[in-house]
Amino acid sequence: MTSEHPADSAREPTSPADGDAPARRSALAHVDTRGDARSGALTHLDARGDARMVDVSEKSRTVREAAAEAFVVCSPATLALVRDGRVPKGDVPAVARIAGICGAKRTPELIPLCHPVALTGVEVDVEIEDGGLRVTAVARAQDRTGVEMEALTAAAVAALSIYDMLKAVERGIEIRSVRLLRKSGGRSGQWTRERQGA
Repeated sequence: MTSEHPADSAREPTSPADGDAPARRSALAHVDTRGDARSGALTHLDARGDARMVDVSEKSRTVREAAAEAFVVCSPATLALVRDGRVPKGDVPAVARIAGICGAKRTPELIPLCHPVALTGVEVDVEIEDGGLRVTAVARAQDRTGVEMEALTAAAVAALSIYDMLKAVERGIEIRSVRLLRKSGGRSGQWTRERQGA
């Protein structure tokens, strides 16, 4: 049996959070947690490196818009079922559109530090392409913070619903390239992704 030296015991952290604090402070030594998105600052961290919900009360309400996409990779045989409306569970694009809209509305319940925003519109489109189905989602709001997360969530949830609709005929379906395409509004202004392959 080994005995613990009192000095060793004294050096142990009182909680996991306390033990992680020095490493967290070191990691944040060169990170500005006080700025805004324009400077690349980590605004979801406070001065101690703890997660926080950003206070947006001083921001103006402006028109915000964001678009995101996801690509669902499946076989030609599965795509033919979708195209011909022969999927046993029903109309895949229609269900995916509704799922994506519902996902956008539920975003702050799924993403912990995301603000609830008053969405003014959500559009979800599903297109059959070579190699799979491309989901595109657009979210709009007139609020103090952007809707990038709402657009991304809509695209991701729509893609997941496609998998659910098709998994009985093809288990190996993949969801790829869930990504923001563009955003506008707010202090950071316009951003557009350079178009790349799926």
